[in-house]
Amino acid sequence: MKKTTLLTFFIFLNSVPQFIYSQNSDATKKKVIFVIIDGISADQLKAAKTPYLDSIGTIGGYSNAYVGGIKDTYAETPTISAVGYNSLLTGTWANKHNVYGNGIKEPNYNYPTIFRLFKDEYPNGTTAIFSSWLDNRTKLVGDGLKATNNLKVDFAFDGYEHDTINYPHDKQRNFMKLIDISVADNTAKTIVNNAPDISWVYLEYTDDMGHGFGDGDRFTAAINFEDEQIGKIWNAIKIRQKQFNEDWLFIITTDHGRNKENGKGHGGQSERERSTWIVTNASNTNSYFKNNTVSIVDILPTVINFLGIDVSPSIKREWDGVPLIGTVDATNLRTKIENKNLIISWNSLSTTEAKLYLSDSNHFKSGKTDNYNLLKSVNTKDRMVKIPLRKLPKGFFKLTLETSNTILNTWITRN
Repeated sequence: MKKTTLLTFFIFLNSVPQFIYSQNSDATKKKVIFVIIDGISADQLKAAKTPYLDSIGTIGGYSNAYVGGIKDTYAETPTISAVGYNSLLTGTWANKHNVYGNGIKEPNYNYPTIFRLFKDEYPNGTTAIFSSWLDNRTKLVGDGLKATNNLKVDFAFDGYEHDTINYPHDKQRNFMKLIDISVADNTAKTIVNNAPDISWVYLEYTDDMGHGFGDGDRFTAAINFEDEQIGKIWNAIKIRQKQFNEDWLFIITTDHGRNKENGKGHGGQSERERSTWIVTNASNTNSYFKNNTVSIVDILPTVINFLGIDVSPSIKREWDGVPLIGTVDATNLRTKIENKNLIISWNSLSTTEAKLYLSDSNHFKSGKTDNYNLLKSVNTKDRMVKIPLRKLPKGFFKLTLETSNTILNTWITRN
């Protein structure tokens, strides 16, 4: 971006009246904004110049991440845009949220999004979506739908892809570059003026350049461009922090990587298509974030922890991610059958008492309740336990490993 453009932007920000913001009675001084920059694999991000992302990561942190669910299992999830968005929004993989493509045919709204969980806690709090895709709000978040209890997004700047007058479509997809500028500008303006409590920003231009040109200078330049858009948002956040003493959690990620052949495609389960990243300004990230490859489904629990939202155990038992801030006692719950035993194992991050629970139903997916019974008490330091198959139900059942800080889940089907 030209220096004159940045100067104009800063003049605009500094001229915004400071009396505009009025916090709702049950809103919070904590604010969250998460950004999806479409289709950038971890290796591509590291190869590009991203001064704003670098500065944010220096304050907080950077972690390699992954999308695509658990490969070769029931939770394997296509590395496709809308699928990744909904994995972030719900903290679950596609076998639960039921979005398998960009058509977004039948989302399962029984797995609540970040927006719905927030509004349940703060009915008068404010939410925002800044996006080219109208479907992000109307289909994924389910704005105004009966299935989401008529959830309403308070600030919506989206649907630009349908505006061919202000953004005339061209084969080189430069119109999407103009749209992303509008998305970032409206985000920055709304942050300074209104400071929504939780906001989602979606930037598309990088994915368009990937599909059109693949790996190379054109794609790297698109990453540089999107970093400039992040800079606008980051500078607006800093104004709010300085003038209103607000505590902002800023998380930036992507929805999928790219294929290894030429960088034009995605959707499969190759390492590069699954390879993503997370950058955050949070300075209190935990050891899981610092020492592991984290996941897109970890963002929802992180936001919930940051905002202190009270979520029922029945919902937490469905989350496939764990928080990136706060204490996490264990990760990666998994099972295998061996010598007439079910081997249950996990990665231990602390030493504490834990309980294994079992449910032989999956009523949650249809909006009902599953009953969980205690299977066994364990210690996280053991990392593994054997359960004789004769003590377990045949067919389908769900397992959870639960501590005072962490709930993990996995599904098992016995033939």
